[in-house]
Amino acid sequence: MGSKQRHLSILLAGLAVLGLAGCDSAPEQSAPPMPLQVSVLTLQAHELSVSEDLPARVAAVRSAEIRAQIGGIVQRRLFEQGTEIKAGALLFQINPAPFKAEVDSAAALLQRAEAMLARARLQADRLTPLMRAEAVSRQVYDDAVALREQAAADVAQARATLARRKLDLQFASVEAPIAGRIDQALVSEGALVSPTDATPMARIQQIDQVYVDVRQSASVLEALRQQIGSAMPEPDVEILGSDGKPLGMRGRILFSGIEVDAGTGDVLLRVLVDNPQRRLLPGLYVQARVPRAHYPATLSVPQQAVIRSAGQASVWVVDAQGQVQPVPIEVGELIERRYRVVSGLSAGQQVVVEGIVRLTPHAHVVTRPWQPTVNREQLSAIER
Repeated sequence: MGSKQRHLSILLAGLAVLGLAGCDSAPEQSAPPMPLQVSVLTLQAHELSVSEDLPARVAAVRSAEIRAQIGGIVQRRLFEQGTEIKAGALLFQINPAPFKAEVDSAAALLQRAEAMLARARLQADRLTPLMRAEAVSRQVYDDAVALREQAAADVAQARATLARRKLDLQFASVEAPIAGRIDQALVSEGALVSPTDATPMARIQQIDQVYVDVRQSASVLEALRQQIGSAMPEPDVEILGSDGKPLGMRGRILFSGIEVDAGTGDVLLRVLVDNPQRRLLPGLYVQARVPRAHYPATLSVPQQAVIRSAGQASVWVVDAQGQVQPVPIEVGELIERRYRVVSGLSAGQQVVVEGIVRLTPHAHVVTRPWQPTVNREQLSAIER
């Protein structure tokens, strides 16, 4: 009995200690939790332009291949390779001696035909009064008239031959059909050229303006057309180098694509760019920053503020009582680490950007303005 009473006394003492401990911890559990500190962004409507960087190639606005229109030996090259030339400038001189001889021969034939015509006219004029007086037969007169008409036709043919020979002589001096920059000569002095040659004598490209050709999805291009036709201003395309750095050049879109590539579903988007300094050369690989959409007034939130659960995007919003609530939203394009808000938010609301991890619905928070971090590239740009 003494042993049982001793165990009972120990058990009662333990329960008393636990009771006292429970009384001490009760005040601690009832104390309100400390509010969490978060960084918030107050939403404001702003203008937003959405663009896409696409690979592109430069092409000349006008290009001409210089070819011989007659056969002959090249005597001289009359231009400096790689220079700017004007339309009509003399480029090559083909040996003109054979063509001068043909011109002289055609001129002699014309002179002979004109002499024959003069004789035939005189003969027909003489027979006219005799035929009226019935001194000669009608047949003799008709033969004289026929000879006169034939002589007139011979004169016309000789004149046409002479004009053709003069044109061949003119073609011996090869001229520039357009103004532009001429490449290297593809033939040298002493070369035999002809109109059937596969290789041209030289090439001229007009590059004071150039085309920047971009392949764009047909669906995106149609959406761009509709926006330009409604509220979007005339889009300017910014030209970037192959390394993605801006070249300080802009162009305007020419909707020249009329056929969709069956394999890729793309169309040709042609951009006309002024190139006064000749920085863009035909065949050069560049990038084109093509506008896709323009929003005069829209909202955007930082990428880190958006939470996704089961495919649904949401953000934490601070209400007037300093409590946070998750709000589902619909987001659009991601531009410079910020999502465009399609629906779910309005201007003036405070969205939590930093301190999201420990948040629960209706939790009290202490807010401070969110300061975006500056990355190294932006910092170096600011310092420059």
